[in-house]
Amino acid sequence: MNGQRKKVRLYSLSTCPTCRMVKNFLEKNGIVYETIDVDLLDGGEQWLMTKEVKRYNPQVTYPTLVVEEVVLGFDEDALKKALELA
Repeated sequence: MNGQRKKVRLYSLSTCPTCRMVKNFLEKNGIVYETIDVDLLDGGEQWLMTKEVKRYNPQVTYPTLVVEEVVLGFDEDALKKALELA
C-alpha cells in the first residue's frame, strides 16, 4: 500500500519554514494531502483548528502531520514510515 490510500492532513503555519519542508517532502514523493494553514483562518476557525491540532499534538506545534497517525515536525524517517515510502 502506498501513501495515496491513506488520509493525509497537514496542519501548518503559512510562514513556517519547517512546514514548507514537510510540504516539499510530500510533493516530492507524490503524496496527495490536505493542508490547513491555521494562521490564515479567521478567529473562530483558527480556534477550532487549534483545538483539533491539540487532540493530536497536545503541545500544538507546527507542523503537525496526521497520516492515520501523528508525525510532529520534519522527521524524514518517520514521514517515510507513516507514508510507507521506500
